[in-house]
Amino acid sequence: MFELKATSKNARLGVLTTRHGKAETPFFMPVATKLAVKLISSKDLKDLGLKSIISNAFILYLEPGLPLIKKAKGVHNFMNYQNVIFTDSGGFQMASPAFLESINEKGVSFRSPIDNSKHFITPEKDMEIQQSLQSDVAMALDYMPKFEDNYECIKESVNITYEWAKRCKKAHTDKKQLLFGITQGGTFNDLRKKSSELICGLDFDGYAIGGLGMGEGSELLHKAVKNSIQYMPKNKPRYLMGIGSVKDIVQGISNGVDIFDSCYVTRHSRHHVVFTREGEVRINKQKFKNDFNPLDKNCTCFVCKTYTRAYIYHLIKINELTWKRLVTWHNLYFVRELIDEIKTKIKEDKFDSFYKNFMKKWK
Repeated sequence: MFELKATSKNARLGVLTTRHGKAETPFFMPVATKLAVKLISSKDLKDLGLKSIISNAFILYLEPGLPLIKKAKGVHNFMNYQNVIFTDSGGFQMASPAFLESINEKGVSFRSPIDNSKHFITPEKDMEIQQSLQSDVAMALDYMPKFEDNYECIKESVNITYEWAKRCKKAHTDKKQLLFGITQGGTFNDLRKKSSELICGLDFDGYAIGGLGMGEGSELLHKAVKNSIQYMPKNKPRYLMGIGSVKDIVQGISNGVDIFDSCYVTRHSRHHVVFTREGEVRINKQKFKNDFNPLDKNCTCFVCKTYTRAYIYHLIKINELTWKRLVTWHNLYFVRELIDEIKTKIKEDKFDSFYKNFMKKWK
């Protein structure tokens, strides 16, 4: 299921095997909440070399609904994407007042923002949904607290997440679908330790670090990641949920993380942010009006080979929405290429020098 191939300091290179093929770690998953990465088609994902995405099981359960996806014979056929698909449990929606009604030890009560209908999701129901979707990797149902919640509330989320994880593991019967457990604990060291030990004691196929990227800031984020990882087994994949800025990905890999997902890349692309080897650039600034360089001089994506900064700036100014797709393409390609370079550095045991140089340059 997971084979660790090489390490360089704490950075790891491995292979995750699923029923839709293998994915070399570390890797980044674009978010396809409703089985669509914004502005990017299934063919684009293939052309970009992106071999994994993540969707949201609860959202798909609401719309288009399980009967339609069953009729299509699973999420892969429905969106015509035959690589690795993760499905999140819906735990993230607990942080949204548009969805959440109430939480107790039995499960979570959601309200659909589509038609205002009520849905009570138990760990057993969640496993039923994700197995019906036929994703490659399902996530156990977890109770994700908010960053501003107090210690007692986050302690409760750790305990409930553990009880739900046991029920998810018992209810999960699809042997071809991998099941990952999720740890919680906020930014409290003792709760991160407790949650990691409890969840890892259940022998899932992989382990996720949840409940971060919610306003705690970079320093507390990576401290929490370190506190979680030190209690996780080395022979299982480690997944940092919801984290996707370039700097955080590189720093996460340096801490021993294998898998990342976030809407950061695609969302920032639609807000004029371009990734370059020197850092993030806002392409809507007037200084780019006469800049006939590519978005990133070191990039080999089709956007950088074909268009200039001046042209992208022009598209923005005339409100020609093509620019959003072009920047999204470039940024996804950039992240994939950067991680591929990191894999090479891990194989050569040169990650540490790469990391120091990258962190010095990135702005």
